Amino acid sequence: MDSLRLSRIRKSIKERSRQMKAVLYIGHGTRSKKGAAEANLFIGSVMKKVDAPIQKLCFLELTEPDIEAGFEYCVQEGAAEIMIMPLFLLAAGHIKQDIPEELAPLIKKYPAITVRMADPFGVQDSILDAIAELAADDGELIRSDDSILIVGRGSSDPSILKSFDSIKRGISRRLGVRNVQVCYLAAASPTFKDGLDSICNEASGRVIVIPYLLFSGLLLSEVVREVNKKIKAGFSVNLTDTIGRHVAIQNLVAEKANGEVYVNAAVIH
Repeated sequence: MDSLRLSRIRKSIKERSRQMKAVLYIGHGTRSKKGAAEANLFIGSVMKKVDAPIQKLCFLELTEPDIEAGFEYCVQEGAAEIMIMPLFLLAAGHIKQDIPEELAPLIKKYPAITVRMADPFGVQDSILDAIAELAADDGELIRSDDSILIVGRGSSDPSILKSFDSIKRGISRRLGVRNVQVCYLAAASPTFKDGLDSICNEASGRVIVIPYLLFSGLLLSEVVREVNKKIKAGFSVNLTDTIGRHVAIQNLVAEKANGEVYVNAAVIH
């Protein structure tokens, strides 16, 4: 067989394989129209960078389409392999329990389809670098006497709290700020309000509030509201964008979907 013919056969096999692959992105979901619009815009940018003809965004709760509808769309489009791409920053109950439970009956319904789920983002240098850039994005030099408050969604899972310890240390090193604290919007302490009160009362310089969230939503609305109260009270507080605004996060999702970076993608049975 000549080399040209062999090359064409390999290209054809690769193309057929590509056409069978789907990527199903799963977001948390929100009652906020702005948050849902941001998620769609984010994935729209990601999809342009992913080499898979079947791609769909769905949500765990509160926003349509749900996981079942997203999965069925991939099946109807002819997917033989579906890569589940959770849009979750850290692995808590949604990743460990809720999403697998939603997928289980669908996997049983379509046993011929291979389903893999990528890990959540975790604590990665690229994410910490992006956060540091967002913190410095207003153009004002960050000083060592400034304070940083990282606001997490919150979870009762001890591994999440441990992850935020790593995030706190990473941000402190990158920005050269000693006073970096973490608070939570739900399910863990200190609460966001208590954390904001505490850091504002003890800060000697600016307070930079970093919402460790991918998109806007009702949770971010609470953050904005409380930060504005502090500004009106005379405190110097700056609120950064959500993490999903940074192109590095879009690239990270696309690289995982394309298999360009290591993905611990377990086969779901």
